[in-house]
Amino acid sequence: MAKAGYYIFYGLNWIITLLPLRVLYFFSDLVFPLAYYFPGYRRKVVRRNLLNSFPEKTLNEIIVLEKKFYHHLCDLFIETFKLTHMGKKELMKRITFTNPGLLEKLQSEGRDIVAVLGHYCNWEWFTCLPLWSDYNFVSIYKPLSNKYFDKFMIESRSKYGMTLTPMQHVVRDVLANRNKNLTSLYSFITDQTPPKHDIKFWTSFLNQDTPVYLGAEKIAAKYDMALIFFNLKKIKRGYYSFTAELLFEHTRGLQEHLITETHVRRLEEIIREQPEHWVWTHRRWKHKREIPND
Repeated sequence: MAKAGYYIFYGLNWIITLLPLRVLYFFSDLVFPLAYYFPGYRRKVVRRNLLNSFPEKTLNEIIVLEKKFYHHLCDLFIETFKLTHMGKKELMKRITFTNPGLLEKLQSEGRDIVAVLGHYCNWEWFTCLPLWSDYNFVSIYKPLSNKYFDKFMIESRSKYGMTLTPMQHVVRDVLANRNKNLTSLYSFITDQTPPKHDIKFWTSFLNQDTPVYLGAEKIAAKYDMALIFFNLKKIKRGYYSFTAELLFEHTRGLQEHLITETHVRRLEEIIREQPEHWVWTHRRWKHKREIPND
């Protein structure tokens, strides 16, 4: 059944995404009322997340944010599927990498990089970053439970030279790439929720107690990689910019959790600037910290 559903999806997606983006955005506008009003997609989750994250905002302000977010979410689905038929020329017209010189400098010094980003703006188009750099790009990802859709996402994200690897294989890949003298950039999406049994660190994020993965910090510090935060911005519909921000040139020997706290704070700042571009449908705060008994 899962296999049949995948092939139906794949065929429809392949045909529909032959259309230009300006036409596909028409479908995005049609989907918005379904996503937001009826039947609605995780409206209660989004409302609760926004209210808890921005207690200073009025209900009317929260509703305005909700609608902006759902418009962006519908566009995001369209843009992600459109990657099936988007060529290099169109992508490079729609994406501006504002400072590729930073990567060129670090690569000339033979430095490996850990790059962190969040589910903000269009992180799926971020996978075309190899078009601007000669780094060996490795994206750390969580495999999907449906092996057919997992294959689809791997093919989509690796289309322009990005290699995908699960977190449990990162150390193996780092060692293999160093043995091959491949100067590499390892990208982590760091705002995912760890399973309850795997939570090792809590911090305050968007006004809430939040568990955070420590993988990016551990890999960077273990191999003294530079740490970069990728700031993604939506310029207008269908157009984005990526800016590489150097957080730490060297990471070995830093105070424990400093790296994690630094990139969490940077993502929080960016979300507060334009909240509608973060993915509020995630159940980011489903786990609660257990307070030890005295």
